[in-house]
Amino acid sequence: MVERSDADADSKFTAVDDLRIHYKRSGRGPTLVLLHGSGSSLYHFDRVAELLAGSFDIIRPDLPGFGRTGPRPDRDYRIPAYASTIARFVEVLGVEHYSVLGNSLGGNIAWNMALDHPERSTALILANATGYPEKTVPGAMRLARNPLLRPLLRHWSPRSAVERGLRSSVGPGSTIVDDAMIDRAYRLLSLPGNRSAFVDLANTDQPDRSTEIPRISVPTLVLRSASIDGQHFARDIADSRELIHPDGGHLLPEEQPEWVADAVADFLDARAAGNRADDAR
Repeated sequence: MVERSDADADSKFTAVDDLRIHYKRSGRGPTLVLLHGSGSSLYHFDRVAELLAGSFDIIRPDLPGFGRTGPRPDRDYRIPAYASTIARFVEVLGVEHYSVLGNSLGGNIAWNMALDHPERSTALILANATGYPEKTVPGAMRLARNPLLRPLLRHWSPRSAVERGLRSSVGPGSTIVDDAMIDRAYRLLSLPGNRSAFVDLANTDQPDRSTEIPRISVPTLVLRSASIDGQHFARDIADSRELIHPDGGHLLPEEQPEWVADAVADFLDARAAGNRADDAR
C-alpha cells in the first residue's frame, strides 16, 4: 500500500482490503457519502461538503485509482468491485446506514451500492451519473482506449491535456477551471500509478447492469444538467425525483455547489421528516 506524503492536515487514511483509502470527514448528523467521478478526486466536493457539513456527517473518499488513494493492486476497476470496496470502506468506519451522492463514475458506483446493499442505503442522489450503455464516453477515456497511445499514457500526459479535459467537462458559461484547479488535477494524476490506473479503468469491460436499475428501491433524487445525455434514471427508478440544471456541465457539484447542496438538503430533510411522521403513527 502506498502512503501519500503530500496529504492535507485533515486527510485520513484507512485500510480496506489491499488499499489504503484516503478520505476526509466533517460535520455531524446522518451520514452522507460523496463519490467523485473519473479523473477527479474528493476535492470535487469541497464546496458541497462545506455547505452540508452543518447538518450531515460528510465522508468523501478518493476512489481507488485516483487522488491519494492510488491504484488497486489487483487492477480490478469493474464498477461492482468499486461498489464492494466503498461499501466495505464505510463499514470499516463504523457506519451502518448512509446516503450516497455520486457524480459521473461515482454515481454509477452509488446506484450499484443501492442495488447490492439496499439494507444499508437510506437515500441515493445521482448527479450526471453513468451506467447506461449509450452514455457518451469522455474524450480522455477514448484516448486511453487507443492501443497505440495506451503505453505512453500509462507514464506521461501533458498538463494541457488535463486542462482540455476539465474545460470540456463544464458548461459553456462556467468559470471554475482556473490554474489552481488544473494544477491540482495534474498533480494528483501524476502520483505514482494513477495514470496507469486510469488507462486500466478506461479499458475495463464493464458489466451492463442497466436492466437492473428498475429494481432500485432506495429513495432517489436525480440531478442532471440539461446538456447531459444517456440519463434515464428518473424514468426507470420508481418514485424518484429529478431536477434539471439548465446551464451545468458534467461536473455539476463543482460548477453549481449551492444548487446541488440545496437540492440534497431539501431531499434528505424531507425524507427524515417523513420517517419521523411514520414513527409517530
